[in-house]
Amino acid sequence: MRLLLSGYRHTDLGLFNEKDPRVLVIKEAIKRDLMHFLDDGLEWLIFTGNLGFEYWVLEEALRLKEAYDLQLACIFPFETHGENWSDQNQEKLAKFKTLDFVTAAYKRYENPGQFRDYNTFLIDHTDGAYLFYDPENETNLKYLYEKLHTQDNYFLKLLRFDDLNEIAENFSDFDR
Repeated sequence: MRLLLSGYRHTDLGLFNEKDPRVLVIKEAIKRDLMHFLDDGLEWLIFTGNLGFEYWVLEEALRLKEAYDLQLACIFPFETHGENWSDQNQEKLAKFKTLDFVTAAYKRYENPGQFRDYNTFLIDHTDGAYLFYDPENETNLKYLYEKLHTQDNYFLKLLRFDDLNEIAENFSDFDR
């Protein structure tokens, strides 16, 4: 299974510190879900190179890659993706650039239609998606989310805030 990843960015969630307990809860959900995906035949994780959810999945996937036959890819929307990020975020971007397969869909941004075509390409070349998104907390992810809902025979796993609340209630070890 080739699984597309996308979700809220750290700025969408107001999370700017990796040690924030909320990040630990999100990572716990990611670990749980990645293990289920691996049990179901996950072969490839396809990233788009965004910070926040995707980066947290990347961290967990790199750990799991040591024990599982898991391939990681990043298809940036543009070659210029992240070029204006801070030094700290450049280090995170560099991790995406070291995966098993790395490319960009476009050289640079030219028009809004590129995002629609980019989403179509990603969906056409994956078997499913793992999306951290809740329609009640709308961001520009809504366009990808809406497109995913029109797909036949396409697996979609949503991570929602209710899922995180459930994990948080049972999660006592915030000093991991």
